Amino acid sequence: MPKPKSESSAGDDPRRRLASVSALLEEPDVLAMIEERSRSVALKAVQTALQWFRERMTADSAPPDHAAIIAKAREWLARREQTRLRPVVNAAGILLHTGLGRAVLPQPAVDALSQLNRCCNLQIDLETGLRGKRDAMVESLLVELTGAEAAMVVNNNAAATFLILAALCNGKEVIVSRGQLIEIGGSFRLPDCVHQSGAILVEVGTTNKTHLRDYEQALNDNTAAILRVNPSNYRVVGFTKEVSIAELVSLKQKRPVLVIDDLGCGALVDMRRFGLPDEPTVPASIAAGADLACFSGDKLIGGPQAGILVGKREWIDRIRKHPLTRMLRVDKMTDMALEHTLRLFLNPDTLPETNPTFRMLTASLESLKDRAERLKQAIGEDVSPLKVSVVKGESATGGGSLPVTPIPTYLLSIRCAALSAERISYLLRRNKPPIIARIRDDAVLLDVRTLLDGEDETVIEGLKRIAGSARE
Repeated sequence: MPKPKSESSAGDDPRRRLASVSALLEEPDVLAMIEERSRSVALKAVQTALQWFRERMTADSAPPDHAAIIAKAREWLARREQTRLRPVVNAAGILLHTGLGRAVLPQPAVDALSQLNRCCNLQIDLETGLRGKRDAMVESLLVELTGAEAAMVVNNNAAATFLILAALCNGKEVIVSRGQLIEIGGSFRLPDCVHQSGAILVEVGTTNKTHLRDYEQALNDNTAAILRVNPSNYRVVGFTKEVSIAELVSLKQKRPVLVIDDLGCGALVDMRRFGLPDEPTVPASIAAGADLACFSGDKLIGGPQAGILVGKREWIDRIRKHPLTRMLRVDKMTDMALEHTLRLFLNPDTLPETNPTFRMLTASLESLKDRAERLKQAIGEDVSPLKVSVVKGESATGGGSLPVTPIPTYLLSIRCAALSAERISYLLRRNKPPIIARIRDDAVLLDVRTLLDGEDETVIEGLKRIAGSARE
């Protein structure tokens, strides 16, 4: 009588012939792995490798030898020990690339962070020896740079907006123009923020036009604030009308109400001095009489991710006492990096030299063309069959900043008959360090505007390696 099929297949299962864990642990290469790390790490690597083969073997498969299993174990171990966050080369042409960590920190901020392998005086007043305020120096700098009475820092600008509303407007009405009911990355919507804070949203005006009278007619005894929101990641153009902060402040003469300016990307200096489009500045908002302004630390300031609040001391003090403040506060690394970034703005004329964001924003088209041509020349003929050419293109600020301002640039265009653009882009990402590019019209484009000093050689070597693989 024949055996049931299930019994027969179980007996012939090639997975039964896989090497045992105990045998693999006696192999010299695995013993070396144990010596380098630990027995538990080596055991996990071997078990993972065996499981990988087990899941892929069929009835006709020959079992892998010990060397193949150990090679797979080392491959798994290398991936496991590779850090998740690594330096990459941004050749994508987006200056504040959210996927790449937004702003490149200025060198003084990086140098300061390198000192945090020891204790620091985060909340100790060195004069008195008593408990101090953790963001005292950052507050002092922000007061000097913006003209505000007081300042504080939380973990991002969405948190800053939410905290203001929760601390000062809970249960009361907040007036917002319909043209400013923004949505930012991650589906964060302003109406949801207002609702979750406990405030009551009152919409006025239309998408394209809101007048001062619209705000005035909405004021009542339950109005806590007028919230102006800078549409940092889009623009409404054409037949439009919006109300300035100064005009909104004039309504305080009719009824006591807070005027809050959510500036989004938060320019500390007039961007026009660098040949860039006009962007509302924090000092102008404070000078116009806004009670509070909030903005990001990692956009047009070029620092770490942070949400900055500045304004009248009365309101900042009330916000500091709210329970959410402790939940949203920043740590010593953000505090230190922001401090050393803000110090650069004390001498704004040198920002293109000292702040990487401003350096990229202000690089001249002529200098970018020269750099692209030098790159192409340095690559030379060593990258055949890759075809490299210099072409005109556009960079973008990114990060929800200067949204309608394409920035002219020069690009290296890479094409190859043997490799698709997607394959070249993939191989660039596999480079060490990874190189992030963009694809257009079946060509890989490398934007020289976002390359930092010293990264040209990385690009050259990366392209030469890809050319070598294409010739094989």
